Amino acid sequence: MVPSRPVGLPVQTDGRVWAREGDSLVPMSMERQREIFAESGHDFSADICRTATLDDLDRDAIEDFRRRWVAKSGNSSIGTVQVSQLLHDAELMVDDRPTYAALILFGTHRALGKLLGQAEVVFEYRSSEASGAAQERREYRAGFFTFYDALWNDINKKNDLQHYREGLFVLDILTFDERSVREAVLNAVSHRNYQLAGNVFIRQYPRRLVIESPGGLPVGITTENILDRQMPRNRRLAESFQRCGLIERSGQGMNLMFERSLRQGKRYPDLTGTDQHQVTLTLHGEVREPRFIRFLERVTEETRESFNAHDLVLLDLIRCERHIPLDQRDRLRRMRDLGVVESVGRGRGTRYLLSRRFYAALDRPGTYTRRRGLDNEESKALLVKHLRSCGPGGAPVSELEEVLPARSRRQIRRLLRELRKEGRVIILGERRWTRYRLADDV
Repeated sequence: MVPSRPVGLPVQTDGRVWAREGDSLVPMSMERQREIFAESGHDFSADICRTATLDDLDRDAIEDFRRRWVAKSGNSSIGTVQVSQLLHDAELMVDDRPTYAALILFGTHRALGKLLGQAEVVFEYRSSEASGAAQERREYRAGFFTFYDALWNDINKKNDLQHYREGLFVLDILTFDERSVREAVLNAVSHRNYQLAGNVFIRQYPRRLVIESPGGLPVGITTENILDRQMPRNRRLAESFQRCGLIERSGQGMNLMFERSLRQGKRYPDLTGTDQHQVTLTLHGEVREPRFIRFLERVTEETRESFNAHDLVLLDLIRCERHIPLDQRDRLRRMRDLGVVESVGRGRGTRYLLSRRFYAALDRPGTYTRRRGLDNEESKALLVKHLRSCGPGGAPVSELEEVLPARSRRQIRRLLRELRKEGRVIILGERRWTRYRLADDV
């Protein structure tokens, strides 16, 4: 089955792009792929650079691309075609002239300085937040395939290993996850606006990595829907990265970064500072809750369910006792049915907490008891507050249900029994005429 696709992006399966023809699946034609790419607007990376020639491209970088493409596709014939034909087949050359995508991917230092100076990535290492010169700085003004691995090596040189012990287990977690960092760099290079001046900046601090790229988010993409919608700004670049296996599916890099960060007990990627002029992405390296990693592993093993980026973000919000968006109700019910979370109350006032086994995994059973018990104490306090406003006449259960709409009548009666045992509430009348008032009301 071919899944539905986002606007401007064909879907690949096993490295191939498919289309439906009647009841059958057939390889999608390049012309149809171009039509789909055109849905999201003009692609600068597909434009021909009329003043560039094949001599402006680094042959070693092209061969690196070729090797990756052969490995990804399994098509050994790609390894024998002439360089010009290879680039034509990848749509990186048109009419014997390189496209801007070809320059961004393979351009020499001299060619980029002359033809596309803003296609530069600047790496800095800063040991603190203090202003001033960086301790290390390197400027990469060359085709992406000439420095992709070197950039990771620069970052990895000061990539601390964090050690955590849980019982007999010792967790060793790198501050900066290689796959997440590489995805973040790919996003910055493939989605930046090359028609704006300015470079991509990568600033490494001891516990976070900040990547800034010129141009805001693509049209239709916001910080709220970035996990759900994809709109490649430079489609020819995205397609090239797919061909050689650097990305499995365009637009999924952010989901991968979220998932890997949360599975490592870190904060999920932060887009604070993003505006219409630039995208700012922060990868946090500090491991906050290493036992949360073991909890996720256990839940996955026990339920045999896979959890995506949305699921993991939701669990993190619940763990941190933060606001849960209303549109997550269905996902919450699924989590509850799996025994991953528990609910307290009902209706719009329902509250969620991670299951008892989470706190057991953290060796904090008291925290679980407190969180569930705290809800009861808060509810009783609201009942007492309302009864105090009612005076000696008290209030019937039907009125108290309005005070606690998330609680059932049975739950409210149980709270009232507890208040009676505590000597704080007394009953007036019987059966349907029963009313409750504070014991100290005269």
